[in-house]
Order: sequence, then structure tokens, then C-alpha cells
Amino acid sequence: MDTKCTQINILMANNVKILFFFIIFTRILKLTFNQTMKKLFKGVIAPIFSFHFSGSKLLKTISNLILFILFLNGNIQGQPTEKKIKELETLSKSKSPTEALSSEKALIEKQYLDKARKNIEQFRKSDASISFIDAAGKPVNNVQVEINQVSQDFLFGNLAFEIAGFAPKESYKEDEFKEKYKALFNFAILPFYWNGYEKSAGNPEWKKNENAINWCLNNGITCKGHPLGWTGPSGTPKWLLNLPEETATELYKARIYNNVIGYKGRINYWDVVNEPVNTVPWDIAFKDKENSNDLRYNVKDVSINQIAPWVEQSFKWAYNANPEAHYILNEFCTLAIPEVRTRFYQLIKELKNRNTPISGIGIQAHEPRDMWFSPVEMYKTFDLYKEFNLPIHITEFTPQSSGKDITGWRTGKWTEETQAEFAVQFYTLAFGYPSIASITWWGLSDKSIWLTGGGLLDQDYNPKPVYTQLLKLIKQDWMTKKVKLTTDKKGQASFRGFFGNYQVTVTQPDGSKKTLDIHLAEKSQNQWKFNL
Repeated sequence: MDTKCTQINILMANNVKILFFFIIFTRILKLTFNQTMKKLFKGVIAPIFSFHFSGSKLLKTISNLILFILFLNGNIQGQPTEKKIKELETLSKSKSPTEALSSEKALIEKQYLDKARKNIEQFRKSDASISFIDAAGKPVNNVQVEINQVSQDFLFGNLAFEIAGFAPKESYKEDEFKEKYKALFNFAILPFYWNGYEKSAGNPEWKKNENAINWCLNNGITCKGHPLGWTGPSGTPKWLLNLPEETATELYKARIYNNVIGYKGRINYWDVVNEPVNTVPWDIAFKDKENSNDLRYNVKDVSINQIAPWVEQSFKWAYNANPEAHYILNEFCTLAIPEVRTRFYQLIKELKNRNTPISGIGIQAHEPRDMWFSPVEMYKTFDLYKEFNLPIHITEFTPQSSGKDITGWRTGKWTEETQAEFAVQFYTLAFGYPSIASITWWGLSDKSIWLTGGGLLDQDYNPKPVYTQLLKLIKQDWMTKKVKLTTDKKGQASFRGFFGNYQVTVTQPDGSKKTLDIHLAEKSQNQWKFNL
């Protein structure tokens, strides 16, 4: 026994010496822990230790510790490998992640956020110039110019259900709600769930939406209807299921035509079909006279070829009703579950092969409901759908402050502070991806919210930290304001700004002031010439 222990001790001492010099060698050369080093480890060093340390738990522990030290010696360059991401996602479910893991995730988050901020500067803004000439056509120099953005082209949205006559029964401060709404958002989602919109056949409650639409349009807020088609229970009223299928299908077609034509010019964005790969297609749903949630979301044996026809037809009816509107296909769990992500991709590809007039891809971002989404998986999802060259819309986002456990990329508790931190990170990553066209938060206040603690305001409409931080991010950091310039000898003043509408205040050489309106647009020259 003593001889065996002595031999093991000698072997361990020799191997530790080898590892010591190996670590020093790698540090001197400042080698990164790249694929070559990984192969060297797997093929040479690890087997040596495995061989010599076998039979001793203590020595295995020491071996693993040394391997861990060497792991820390590496650096991450760019996006992590598939294997590493899987390891991180698995480890992120742990109740007590290691310090090294937290540091590695922090580095990944920083890399993605840095890239997003660079993209924001590059893709969400444009160079612009304003020049002034006098009555004789000569440049006017020394003109004082102040430039202020007054609206944004990018769509930051929220539900307008309360404004549309679906306010909570208890005390509802409508004026305060509206003020806080329009201070942050320029995109309003209006309810068109067939079950609630037309509770009895032939009696759609369109009047409820009228006040909301008028208020939105008067305040420069773009409107979207949600949804036209959905085989979830909220999308198929029971009276419809009692009709012959052919009759019901004709009524569904009429519903699309009536709404799209009827609201043309006022609602030009529509979620045409909701959750198509997670719910059964129209013909299967219609056979379920009980309108049950369990059957409607059971798509285990449903193929893409079964789903595509009814979705295709829905979009073609909408497009025929108004070829100028924006028609979105909306789905959930694409950020979190690769299988759903792929299935949705396959449906879109099939629909494109059928020349279906889809003009936007909708990504819901609140399923699973307790998840902090991985920035890596977010960008994988965006990259996948970018292939279709269509605008991508974040249609439903609801991080919470309920006190529940955080799942997914991060761990901890959902508090008002973590809700705000995640929201700022998510908005930055999404706004920093050029294909994203809108981001919609699913509910304004905790007073009336589908997910507990999911509002930006508390139940008394006081701003939570997330509202305050998003207000700064969207209305200060992502708008161009108080830019003061003086025209040069060519009568020109140049600047770089976010896309949107601007007011330009001009102070002329005689001291008089003049206000001009310009629109800094994407894919435009953004050069203006004015006579003074």
C-alpha cells in the first residue's frame, strides 16, 4: 500500500509540474483558449490525468480543479460555440451558478449589447444636412439652427385595450393613463379577438374601438388590429362552431374583408393569423365544438402542409381587401424553444413558396412567462428569420415584477429592479438588430394586466423603475434633440439623427425666427434646401 501511494504521489507531482509549466507557457504567449487548445486538452493532457489519477477520488478532484484553472485561462472571442451555449443554458438553470459562469455570461451580454449599440448608431440614424439660400439663390452663412426630433419612425407599442372600452371595473383614471401612454408609445394595439369582438352573430362591437382609434390618430399614434384569425378559443366564438363549416369559413372571410376595408387608412397594421404552429389549423379547430384549450394547442401530429392552406388564404383575403397594409404572422416560444423556432421558419418558407403576401414576422416574447431570454438565442432567432427579408416585429413582451423565480439565461427573482434591467437589455438588443421594426409591451399598468406584475405602472399608475428607464432610453437616448448648429460659407449645417420627424428652429441674421418641419427617413438622401 505504501509503495502504491508513493508511486501515485510521484506521478501527481510530476504531472503538476508539467501543468505548471504549461500554464506559464500559455500565459507568456497570451494564447486564447481556442479550438486548438481545446483539442490539445482533450487529446493529450486530459487523458494523461485520467490515466494516472484513476482509482483515487482525491486525485480526480485535484485533476478537475487544475483543469478548471486552465479553463479560466481562456478568453471568449465573438459568439460562443454551440457546445458552450448548451453548457451555459444547462447551467443557467442551477439555483447557484458559479462565479466563473456569471462572469462568462456577463462578458457575452456585453459583447451582444456593444454590437447592438453600434448597430443602433449605424442603422437607426442617418447623416443629414440643411442649407439656406437668399432670394438671389446665394448661400446664407451664420444662420443659427436648432434641431429637435418630435417623433420616431420606429414603432414602440403597447395595448390600448383600456382606451378601447375594456377598462377595469374599478376606478380608472383615463386621463392619467393616456398621458403616461402617449409619453412613451407611438404604436397602439387594439383588440379584435372574435369571441369578444362579436359575442353574438352579426353584432360586432366596433364602436368600442372608435374612441381609441380617434384618440390614437389625433396623438400621432399608429394603430394595429390583433388578431384577425386565431384558432385558439378566443378566436372562434361558440355561435360560429354551431354553423356548417362552409358557412363559418365564409363568415371568417367576411370578417377579414369587413375589418381590413372598414378601417383602411386608420388601421394599416394587422396580426392576420395568431400562433399558427402552436394551434391547430382551421378545419381541425372547427371540429372541436367544445372550444377547448387542450385540443386547440395539441399540434403533435399536425404538419406544416396542414397548417399552410388556411394561413395562406387568410393573408390573401386581407391583402385583397387592402394591398397597402402591413400583414403580420405572429407566433410564441420562438425565442426559447428551437423546435418551435424551426417549425415557424418552415411554415413561413412554405407560405413564401405559395406567394402568400406576408409583410411582417411577429415574435411573441413572453413565453415561457418567467424566462430571461438569452441574448444568443435572441440573435439566433433574428438571424434565422432575416432570410425572408421581411420586417420582424416583437409583438408581445411582458417581463414581470411578481417575485417569482427567474428562469433561463439569468437566475434570481423577478423584482421591479430585475424587470427594469431585463427590459432595457431586451429593448437595446432588439432595437440594435436592423430587421426589427417594432417592440410592443403587452399592457401598461398592473391594474389591468394579463401577467401579474407585468405592467410598467403600478396599480395606481405610478411609474415603476422600468417605465422611468424605458422613458429615458426611448425618448432621450434614442431621439435627437437640442442640436445647435451654425451654417457655414455654403449656407449648410450638417448633423446625424435618428429616423423621424423634426422641427428646425432657424434664427436669421436679422434676429427673426422661423420653424421648419423635416422628416429624416431611412434609405433617403435627407438633404433639404430652404429659402430665407
